[in-house]
Amino acid sequence: MISVVGTDPPWNGLRGAERHAACLLAAREGDRTALGVIVAELSPLVWHIARGVGLDRAAAEDVTQQVWLSLLRNLHSLTEPRALVGWLGITAKREAVRTHKRTVAQVELTPEAADQVVSSEPMPETELLRGERDRKLWKAFHALSQRCQELLRLTVLDGRAEYTGVAEAMKMPRGSIGPTRGRCLKNLRDRYEDGDGGT
Repeated sequence: MISVVGTDPPWNGLRGAERHAACLLAAREGDRTALGVIVAELSPLVWHIARGVGLDRAAAEDVTQQVWLSLLRNLHSLTEPRALVGWLGITAKREAVRTHKRTVAQVELTPEAADQVVSSEPMPETELLRGERDRKLWKAFHALSQRCQELLRLTVLDGRAEYTGVAEAMKMPRGSIGPTRGRCLKNLRDRYEDGDGGT
C-alpha cells in the first residue's frame, strides 16, 4: 500500500467494529500498520477466550498465534469486515477446544517414570493451602452468572482491559463495561469471603 506522508490512516477517529473493519480493509491492501492495530487491540480478547477454555499460558499463546495465522490466510476471504471480532472469537474458541482435547488425550506418565522426574513444585503444605484457596475462588467464580464469568474472563490480562473489543464481543455499551465489571468483582469477592460460593 502506498501511503501519503501526513495523511491520517483511514481508521483514525473510528471506534469498535468500524475501526477494525477499516484496519482489515487497509491490511488487505498491504498496510502492516493496520494489521498491527488489529493484533494489538484484539489479542486480549483472543487470549482470554483461549484461557477460558482451560488452557495453560503456553497453550494459550500457541492458540493465539494460530488465530493470527488463520486471519492472515483468510484476510481476503472475510465477507463482512465489521464482523471481524466475531470471526476471531469463533476461530479462537474452535482452536482452543481442539488444543484442549489434544492435551487431555495425551498419555500420562507411568508411576515408575513419574518417580524419576525431578519436581520443581512447592512443598505439599504450600500446595495444599494454594489448592484450597484456588478451589474456593473457582467455586465462587462458577457461582456467578454466566455473563459475569465471561466479562471477567475477557477483561483481565496483566491488569489491563481492552474494553472496545470486549464491548463488541459481549454486545454491551463500552461505557457500561467498567461498572459492570466492578459489580461482578464485588459479587465474586462476597461469595469468596462467604466460603461456600453463595447461592
